[in-house]
Amino acid sequence: MLITTTEAIPGREFETLGLVTGTTVQTVNAIRDIGAGLKNLVGGEVKKYTELMTDARKISTDRMIQAAEAMGADAIICVRYSSASLMQGAAEALVYGTAVKLK
Repeated sequence: MLITTTEAIPGREFETLGLVTGTTVQTVNAIRDIGAGLKNLVGGEVKKYTELMTDARKISTDRMIQAAEAMGADAIICVRYSSASLMQGAAEALVYGTAVKLK
């Protein structure tokens, strides 16, 4: 599956199939969350949260690809990512784009 943030694929024509999305809400366990809170005191990267968001983006992207494949798409254009904190230690990752069939 070709995935791009651009509105077109250079040299390719396509038929627009529609919007596809993928989302997940991920949490870190309480012990890791306490460790992350302590990291606030000294500064630096909170690796467990970085891992959480990396995993969440991958899961969301995989779900978007599955939705596009179910529509018969060859590619997804105009892909965008969004994230939101839902509560302490929990974050949502959303990805969306336009599923297209290449000609």
